[in-house]
Amino acid sequence: MTAAPPTLTPTDRLLAALAGLVAGFGGLAVAALVAAAVRPEAGPVPAVGDAVVDRTPTAVKEWAIRTFGESDKAVLEFGILVLLAVLAAALGLLALRRPGAAAAGVGVLGVLGALAAVTRPDSRSFTDALPSLAGAAAAAAVLQVLVRHLTAPRSGAPAPDRRGFLLTGAGMVIGATGVTFLARSVGSTRSEHATASRDALRLPRPASPAPAVPPGAQLPVEGISPFVTSNGDFYRVDTALVVPRIDADTWQLRVHGTGVPRERVFTLRELMRREVIERDVTLACVSNEVGGSLVGNARWLGVRLADLLRECGVRPPSAGGPADQLVARSVDGMTIGSPVETVMDGRDALLAFGMNGEPLPFAHGFPVRMVVPGLYGYVSACKWITSIELTTFAAYDAYWVPRGWAAQAPVKTESRIDTPRAFSSAGAGTVAVAGVAWAQHRGISRVQVRVDDGPWQDAELGAQDSRDTWRQWVHRWQAEPGRHTLTVRATDGTGAVQTEKRQGTMPDGATGYHSVDVTVDAR
Repeated sequence: MTAAPPTLTPTDRLLAALAGLVAGFGGLAVAALVAAAVRPEAGPVPAVGDAVVDRTPTAVKEWAIRTFGESDKAVLEFGILVLLAVLAAALGLLALRRPGAAAAGVGVLGVLGALAAVTRPDSRSFTDALPSLAGAAAAAAVLQVLVRHLTAPRSGAPAPDRRGFLLTGAGMVIGATGVTFLARSVGSTRSEHATASRDALRLPRPASPAPAVPPGAQLPVEGISPFVTSNGDFYRVDTALVVPRIDADTWQLRVHGTGVPRERVFTLRELMRREVIERDVTLACVSNEVGGSLVGNARWLGVRLADLLRECGVRPPSAGGPADQLVARSVDGMTIGSPVETVMDGRDALLAFGMNGEPLPFAHGFPVRMVVPGLYGYVSACKWITSIELTTFAAYDAYWVPRGWAAQAPVKTESRIDTPRAFSSAGAGTVAVAGVAWAQHRGISRVQVRVDDGPWQDAELGAQDSRDTWRQWVHRWQAEPGRHTLTVRATDGTGAVQTEKRQGTMPDGATGYHSVDVTVDAR
């Protein structure tokens, strides 16, 4: 006679869900170990996360940036892990009655992770599928072993072998934890080479150093943004869930494409032996809302991009060149398109390897990134760059263009009130209203402040460093008790006044005046 299946209680079902979670943990641990050996970006969580980012509607991405700022990637990864946990628990419950279907479900998740990995723009081979497939196989095996304690107890046992389940499950968790630490150790060993190459890098002295920041560029106003943004505070907006860690000693940049008669491959050492220049440049993200913080100013060290292009025989369209778009490709597969005419018009468009006196941080593009004054980052500031291809805007759309963003996007004239903060309070009398304004490659010639519906009043400008950097300003407001609205606008170096028309960040950058409401106390 066939033994009757054990009676399953709510406790057993809870244990089955727990079995799914333990199996999921074990699968992710094995996947992480294999990914550490293959490459971190091939892991299921980064691969699926990148696929989600690629397929997420632009409006949702903008909402995520507005809501979570630079934590958007951490939130996405957390969301993926929560979803996997829910699916794992559900598969554990399914395994009680239909173990074959549960195993198939685990396999489907592994295949989806593998497809996400091998279809990444930076996927190099089918080995990128191995982490997800290995993780799924491990998860299916763990699930089978654990659920067997609940559905096929020892001979003569009147109920599921819960004690055996708990002991086996505890062993699985300990083993998965060990595998996780081993994966981190392997991964850290791989990244140590990149870290060591950065630590050993000695930046060359610039043949053309940046002029000293003029006295008065930093206004003595509490609450205003520092004129130079530190590397740690500089904004970061990109799609990389895993920050690429590239060995500077093996990094190469290829220049090729339409109208490039002399294709070249450059190493970092070759770049640093060229004429090195140092410049202060303010960068701004196109996702920066009016009054937003996705803008920063740094001192960059690198080589002129136009010089490299000319050595390769590239001519701008104005000189008869056939290519009007430069497509920069990152090691993570990101593509960013810039106008060839702009990067070769004499401005200090850089291939930068230094930032504020040190090698680029990994999060900001080490070993080399592009910096082009006057263009939003999504059409100029390619990080972790490995390739420059000359083509045309008609022939190729870079990453952001099919997602609704403009192919070309010069920075718009903007201004921001840093202090007082919105909805803050101040005492009656003299109040310093201060902030920054920017219009890269045009400069700022005037900033004005309006109180409520009153007249525009000129603010005092900080000293101008260059037309490629932002400029600080302050207005000494004689504040009277009550609630007031403060508004700012700027005029760029061409005499064009910042537009009042409100526009969102899409398709080519936000516009409108920045305003803050403050309450003045009678004291």
